Amino acid sequence: MEANTTFKALRIEENDATFSSSIKDISFSALAEDEVLIKVKYSSLNYKDALSASGNKGVTRNFPHTPGIDAVGTVAESSNAAFKTGDSVIVTSYDLGMNTDGGLAEFVKVPAAWVVALPENLSMQEAMIYGTAGLTAGMSVQRLIKEVKPEDGKIAVSGATGGVGAVSVAILAKLGYTVVAITGKESEKDYLTQLGASEIMLRSDIEALDKKPLLKPLFAGAIDTVGGVILENIIKTTKPLGAVTCCGNVASIKLDLTVFPFILRGVSLIGIDSQNYPMDARTKVWENLSTAWKPAELNAACDEISLDEVQAKLDLMLKGQVKRRTVVKIG
Repeated sequence: MEANTTFKALRIEENDATFSSSIKDISFSALAEDEVLIKVKYSSLNYKDALSASGNKGVTRNFPHTPGIDAVGTVAESSNAAFKTGDSVIVTSYDLGMNTDGGLAEFVKVPAAWVVALPENLSMQEAMIYGTAGLTAGMSVQRLIKEVKPEDGKIAVSGATGGVGAVSVAILAKLGYTVVAITGKESEKDYLTQLGASEIMLRSDIEALDKKPLLKPLFAGAIDTVGGVILENIIKTTKPLGAVTCCGNVASIKLDLTVFPFILRGVSLIGIDSQNYPMDARTKVWENLSTAWKPAELNAACDEISLDEVQAKLDLMLKGQVKRRTVVKIG
């Protein structure tokens, strides 16, 4: 381990129900008693990090706290034989950055069961350009392509300019699917086309579809990242034996549907839980993200900032003003 007794971390503190953030020196002794100590090279920013940093108790219950649901770096110490000092590793999901101090710090300490070896064909920066968003996109693609082939028809991706949506568009296009990107941001049409979308559909257009239990089939399948009326209408416009994955609920946690799409068309609705995804399947997704699924322009899809710049970016994220993936250089 480092000779120093402290390391730097973005620390969120609570005082009379008011939350503030600053870069603090943290003692190694304050880290959890877990198996693998990792020297963090990069982290990345996600909406959950913004919620945690703002004091959202639905994400993080206890403060002071270090957010950051993503981390990549090298093993500094390990009491588990699966990992040795110097190994390059990724940690995403599980409880990292939520109720366990996260990756917006020079060091994290986590259970070995949370750790994935960094694939050979993926740099540390690229791993964090993906982060939890890219991993979730990969999980969604992995489940979808088992049910729907490129020749079956168009695939819709909602929330297409978001982290999960953008990576999903790029992967599906690379795999030969015809992608319809659904977005509320008309100004981002060129960006979505560059990612590989064949068509752009405005969110308002799909929200305005008829309230009937079933609608004219438009899509062979879909990756939905927003929920609510958009997910409802995607399901109602999915072709017989099509499949729809869902991983987000920013629009709503509720679905106002009949069972007709499922029993009259045989549509499958597949939930994606990136937080506790099985390790064998998780490892396979990372391997695919580093090889066959890797977009040609992955490095162009991010902004890199320092730890000192994180809070300002998180504030913008809460206002919906962050377009691209944000990678945080730590070490």
